[in-house]
Amino acid sequence: MEIISFVQQSKKKRALTFPVRHKSYSSVSFAYTYPSEKHIFKAGKVHKELTVKGCVATLGQGISDFGSLIVRNIKTIVISLFVVIGIAGLGIAAFFVTDYTLSHTKIITLNAEDSFDIDSLDTLMKNFALELTSDVDENGLITDSSGAAISASLLSQPVEYQTYKVKSGDTISGIAKKFGLTNISTLISVNDIGNVRQLGAGQKLKIPSIDGIIYTVKSGDSLQKIATENNIKLENLLDVNELTTETLTVGQQLFLPGVGLDQKTLQSRMGELFILPISASFRWSSPYGWRADPFTGVQSFHTGTDMACPEGTPILAAMSGKIADVGYNRTYGNYIIINHGNGYQTLYAHMSKTIATKGQHVTQGTKIGLVGSTGYSTGPHLHFMVYKNGNRIDPMTVLKK
Repeated sequence: MEIISFVQQSKKKRALTFPVRHKSYSSVSFAYTYPSEKHIFKAGKVHKELTVKGCVATLGQGISDFGSLIVRNIKTIVISLFVVIGIAGLGIAAFFVTDYTLSHTKIITLNAEDSFDIDSLDTLMKNFALELTSDVDENGLITDSSGAAISASLLSQPVEYQTYKVKSGDTISGIAKKFGLTNISTLISVNDIGNVRQLGAGQKLKIPSIDGIIYTVKSGDSLQKIATENNIKLENLLDVNELTTETLTVGQQLFLPGVGLDQKTLQSRMGELFILPISASFRWSSPYGWRADPFTGVQSFHTGTDMACPEGTPILAAMSGKIADVGYNRTYGNYIIINHGNGYQTLYAHMSKTIATKGQHVTQGTKIGLVGSTGYSTGPHLHFMVYKNGNRIDPMTVLKK
């Protein structure tokens, strides 16, 4: 056997012995000792028997040494861990804020089989009765017409009508120009067209000899009042309508020369006015435009208008059209996009459930999904977006209120 010396400060050496077995396997190892403030251990090569007890003792001593190292440096280790976790946390937070800012404030691009992209909503409906959206201004005036005032001679004569049969490819503005009219309000009003987009081949239209609209007399009306409110000379109102007396009856129809429909009515008749996509009770929770983000507090552009209501509330198609896409987006959650065929598209976001399917034709008021809080959302609500010819617009400018 070999010996390992144990030295104790201020004391004499004494021998330590290891028991000897008759059968043994000689091996070389090192004896590891536990450090102490008062004791010093010397390690030397030892020939000893390879036993389970010895292995366990050696392993235990190693674990003990490692634990001691941890204890001695615990403060440094804890501080280092906090620093690493802090840096990682800041990095993750920065990533998510940047990711949100990029994904939530920019116009998203959605992948679809037809490469449909809500950035460019410019496909016009085949039977939409305008050649170009720039063909008519917001007041119904045809942009490339002269816009000249009606001649005095025409205002002194009764309005005359002729009939025109709509042909395939006709547009409301094209028909108006063909007969020398400058405002599409004239044909819309005279023919009581509820939705220009439904104008079809074979339909017969009354064409007046001058621009103007039809007015239905109400209780309390007088010719002078009507003339004043619509900036018409009383004598012209009398002549155009062949009136020999100023007596009026409720429900009587008059032609108001040179007058156009108001913008709201014109929008509705042009099929450009949407119904509210929520018919149940709701709260306007966030408008279109710049706002403080509800999660980060950072100023960001809100791309639509929000209607807060209970989860499961039915969501309706704001206007008739074709379901262009149904899917999921990390910002908008479950969403549906409807192509209304007149340059308009609408997006309905954060749904708990989508009901309509891609390619389906829906009429105005059809239930297409249910209110939810999927995607980037603080609670159950509908995020409603409107695009016109590829440009995002404020939904409140086209919603019936």
